[in-house]
Amino acid sequence: MSTTLLRTIQLNQFSLLGTALIRRRSNNVSVRCCGSQTATTHEAKQTSPSRVAPKNHKSNKLDEILRDYEAVIGIETHVQLSTLTKAFCSCSNNYGSVPNTSICPVCMGLPGALPVLNSKVVEFGVRLGLALNCELSLKSKFDRKQYFYPDLPKGYQISQFDIPIASGGYVDLDIPLEFGGGHRRFGITRVHMEEDAGKSLHSDTGDYSQVDLNRAGVPLLEIVSEPDMRSGVEAAEYACEMQRIARYLGVSNGNMQEGSLRCDVNISIRPIGQAEFGTKVEIKNLNAFSAMSRAIDFEISRQALLYDQGKADQIVTETRLWDEGAQKTVTMRKKEGLADYRYFPEPDLPEVILTQEYVDSIRASLPELPEAKRRRYEAMGLGMQDVLFLANDVSVAEYFDAVIGKGAEVKLAANWIMGDIAAYLKNEKLSINDMKLTTQELAELIAAIKDGTISGKIGKEILFELLAKGGTVKGMIKEKDLVQITDPAEIEKMVIKVVSENQKQLEQYRSGKTKLQGYFAGQVMKMSKGKANPGLLNKILLEKLNAKD
Repeated sequence: MSTTLLRTIQLNQFSLLGTALIRRRSNNVSVRCCGSQTATTHEAKQTSPSRVAPKNHKSNKLDEILRDYEAVIGIETHVQLSTLTKAFCSCSNNYGSVPNTSICPVCMGLPGALPVLNSKVVEFGVRLGLALNCELSLKSKFDRKQYFYPDLPKGYQISQFDIPIASGGYVDLDIPLEFGGGHRRFGITRVHMEEDAGKSLHSDTGDYSQVDLNRAGVPLLEIVSEPDMRSGVEAAEYACEMQRIARYLGVSNGNMQEGSLRCDVNISIRPIGQAEFGTKVEIKNLNAFSAMSRAIDFEISRQALLYDQGKADQIVTETRLWDEGAQKTVTMRKKEGLADYRYFPEPDLPEVILTQEYVDSIRASLPELPEAKRRRYEAMGLGMQDVLFLANDVSVAEYFDAVIGKGAEVKLAANWIMGDIAAYLKNEKLSINDMKLTTQELAELIAAIKDGTISGKIGKEILFELLAKGGTVKGMIKEKDLVQITDPAEIEKMVIKVVSENQKQLEQYRSGKTKLQGYFAGQVMKMSKGKANPGLLNKILLEKLNAKD
């Protein structure tokens, strides 16, 4: 790594060039590239509560490659915790603050400043460890991980090395139907607590970099998977599940565009039948789940090509980046080994000791997690497409559960939420928590259609008005006189009138153009202002159209 010169660190607000400047002495200087994430469909104002899934499937070329080679994939997921303050000091943990305004001597690493552990970090670590079916360490400790980057003020990171807070777990998930479907179980090696580094901001010209230390000391939980994934699709779905679990637990917002969830992917390939792993390559800073899938598939192809050309020795342990524009991975730096980090126990922090009573109390407070929710929805008779959609977002799942809890039929509630409501939210760029339609009113709307009080067509009109303006179903039905016409005599009068006024169409119908039944039904519906009961209407209409007189 080329050397860098740290010019100044300014503690006041980020004005002009008020942050630390790192002047380059050569053009190939490497500094840490952190957290440049793009938006996903799970933003705070999400455009749709739909399943996040990678868009691309394995190409024919990749399928051919995988006949001869097996990919081995593991993921390190960094989850930034939604605590009020940082991990080891009282500075605010606020995303988007003016650079270098949420800092103090502790998170700046100034001499003599001592860390104090935020107890919420431990609680969140226990919650996540339990959710991932891990074994908890009732006694764990912190360690110093030594390395240098300009945005790491202390020159080391407080982390956990040999005794993490949780280890030996697993996660179950479902692969979307468009990618073959099926259930998968992936092992979890460990979950450990650590602090984040700062953030380097690089100038457009490349002449200098600025350092924002607001993120330094922000608490993280790192989840290390077993190397159990075999494709880009599986890896992306695993990462999606980590995001879902973090959000269900309330430990993180999981927003990739904010760097609240960051994934480093380790990939190797080996010839089919070989037991030993191949040389592992890491891809860092993947900014979307779909990008993760594409990056992995490219890297598998790249490594397989080197094997086929007899150049397997050119696959080296290194860190690579995904170039979205070029759709390929590129070398970033050689990968450090464990010995390079020179771990040793953190002398300024005591051991973390948990009691069984404390663990049991947290276990009792856990919400229903995504996997349990999916299985419950499946048991209700919903198809896998419905299950994945509804359980994907915790807010959507809570809304759905509340609607059926008020007596709505399960499949009807799912159809309304996945259909017209989801389309409205997408068009208006709203989350389900922002809309004006309450769960009580959706349940009443479904009931009013089911018992025949209103037709499905009128129900849809009411839905859109409730979504836009709010209100009640009963009040709207009464105010606009929308009660469905169910009197056979009244419907018969309208049918007779429509048939008598459309003799030409009647002759065509009776000569064999039976599709004209829809035309007559539409005319009656128009006359009734959409209030005629469709079942009765069609029954009476067929009798009149097929009458021999």
